[in-house]
Amino acid sequence: MSPQKLTAEFIGTAWLVLGGCGSAVLAAAFPEVGIGLLGVSFAFGLTVLTMAFAIGHVSGCHLNPAVTLGLVSAGRFPASEALPYIVAQVLGAIFGAAVLYGIASGKPGFELGNFAANGYGANSPGGYAMSSAFLAEAVLTALFLVVILGATSRRAPASLAPVAIGLCLTLIHLISIPVTNTSVNPARSTSQAVFVGGWALGQLWLFWVAPIMGAVMGGILHRWLDRDAPEAADSARVAVEQPSS
Repeated sequence: MSPQKLTAEFIGTAWLVLGGCGSAVLAAAFPEVGIGLLGVSFAFGLTVLTMAFAIGHVSGCHLNPAVTLGLVSAGRFPASEALPYIVAQVLGAIFGAAVLYGIASGKPGFELGNFAANGYGANSPGGYAMSSAFLAEAVLTALFLVVILGATSRRAPASLAPVAIGLCLTLIHLISIPVTNTSVNPARSTSQAVFVGGWALGQLWLFWVAPIMGAVMGGILHRWLDRDAPEAADSARVAVEQPSS
């Protein structure tokens, strides 16, 4: 495992937290010109899109323990390298949250609030129950993995993969910010919970278990869907090259 890969994951995950959570903490409700839910959703998508171009060739740009484990389940990433990646991602996310805290606390009258932490029940933006939060996080992460694996397939246009993945994460946030503040990423959830403490740490388990469960299911599902893809592609190519008379 090269230090360059781990450093890339550290930097990329820090950028995801600083850009995504930073938009929520600093800009979402800014007087008169706040970016709102739509802006925060795009901010998260843009962090992944930009880092995919910046470090994708170095580490694969996972930025997410659930994505790493989903790639393992799909046979796209060696299990022996998963733990170092996850450690680098969590540390990078906490570093990004620390930078965000340093910026946000410089405002007069600063109050930590929920600091864009993920939660359910009374700590859900829309008051959604734990069951709703778990279902949303698991299903959306599973579908995120299906998009990631499909977009990065050797038969897909490589240059468009970051766009598809970034837009998918944007869509996921548009759906689920009202439910959980959107995690689909245990490192992102951990980074904010460390600073909020209390209820955020108490509910953090869900934002590890549900995304990882969903990611593994998504990886297995895509592996099954992709099983006959080479044969299907070859058949389509033959049909085009030898049209019936």
